Amino acid sequence: MVDRELQLSTGYKAILKLAMPISLAILVPQINFITNNIFLGGLGQLELAVAGITGVYYLIFAVVGNGLNNGLQALIARRAGQNLPKEIGRIFFHGIWIALAVAAIGVFITYAISPPILRAAIHDERIAEMSIEFLRLRIWGLPVLYLYVMRNALLVGTNQTRFLVWGTLAETVTNIVLDYGLIYGKLGLPQLGFNGAAYASIIAEATGLIVIYAVIHAKGMHKRFSLFDDVRWDSSLGKLIVVKSSPLIAQFSISIATWEYFYILIEHHGERALAVSNTMRNIFGLFGIFSWAFAATTSTMVSNIIGQGKEDDVMSLVMKIVRCSFLISLVLAICLNIWPEWFLSFYGQDESFTREAIPVVRVISVALLMMSFGPVWLNAVTGTGQTTVNLWIEIVTLFIYVIYVYLVLEYYQLPITWGWASEWVYWLSMFSMAYYYMKSGRWKGRSAM
Repeated sequence: MVDRELQLSTGYKAILKLAMPISLAILVPQINFITNNIFLGGLGQLELAVAGITGVYYLIFAVVGNGLNNGLQALIARRAGQNLPKEIGRIFFHGIWIALAVAAIGVFITYAISPPILRAAIHDERIAEMSIEFLRLRIWGLPVLYLYVMRNALLVGTNQTRFLVWGTLAETVTNIVLDYGLIYGKLGLPQLGFNGAAYASIIAEATGLIVIYAVIHAKGMHKRFSLFDDVRWDSSLGKLIVVKSSPLIAQFSISIATWEYFYILIEHHGERALAVSNTMRNIFGLFGIFSWAFAATTSTMVSNIIGQGKEDDVMSLVMKIVRCSFLISLVLAICLNIWPEWFLSFYGQDESFTREAIPVVRVISVALLMMSFGPVWLNAVTGTGQTTVNLWIEIVTLFIYVIYVYLVLEYYQLPITWGWASEWVYWLSMFSMAYYYMKSGRWKGRSAM
């Protein structure tokens, strides 16, 4: 019997039904991240600056989980389109063990390899030592985070996005309360200062993990998809997950690693430049949630309808998603340009800080429009199963990006406004290559998943 709930249509209603809960699920972690930075900004400009380095570093490992998640999500969506619910459970089970193995590697790198690299690259010794101490605490949240994001692959891949909100809501409330308590020593909790944000984030991620798996159990999804019925390790299935996810993991890791390089170059321009750039990352992350949500929607829907044998509907579907993503980003960019002072006021810095940040906000608002369609087309490639193509697109894009930021920030020592224009270079390069590949039709008939 065909389970119609697992097979998606290609209309605007179906797109929004899938994308809006994903947006909410992405919004909540962004609120967590911004909350951390607002509280840390209350400690001073130094702490806000250090949060820029540590945040991007942890993001490198977080996106490894996202790469694994996206690979699993595409595989699960394909099985959903093929109406194979029991296969979904087997893929999910194998994904969990692979995620834990990758998390262990991340912990080892943070303790054994990263400290000497950070000390050599960061000019300010205070920033380097604060970053290393914080990251040695924060990295222990990685196994929890990876298990947590696995629920994205299951819920998004099976069109169950309405349940995403419960875990993320629990995580947000916990994070805000513990940030306030542990950073400042309020609510009867010890005052841990900068490192309090690390403990708060780990506990919040664990809370979200417990809640979302409780929801999965309560809704009977563990039975519907036979999540833990077959616990035998299947090397061929494990290999399939690794093969499909590895290019995405490499793609995301290289992408964020170059962003860490960007922040290290920004640090060479001084503490103020680094603090301003950290607020830009917050704003960019918050206002970009819809773009990422529509991108995630694209990979799932493309994979699902290919699984239904509807390859000819792919391009029209992607264009519909692009229209939705661009219109929402346009509204957000206009708001950001009208009220930039209001958004910057939350960080508790002085007027000179705001004056220096506003020109960068203008640059970021244009980048948001470019971001509204670039990731959508790249995730369309993901949905076809050609993840190696994704990786090559990312490599070429990042090569161009790294050359640009080095010349602008290090060689010519131009203001950071020009440095943030690198986002224009990044998204336009990504879009042009991904669009060309999808338009060429070379992916048709090659989607072995």
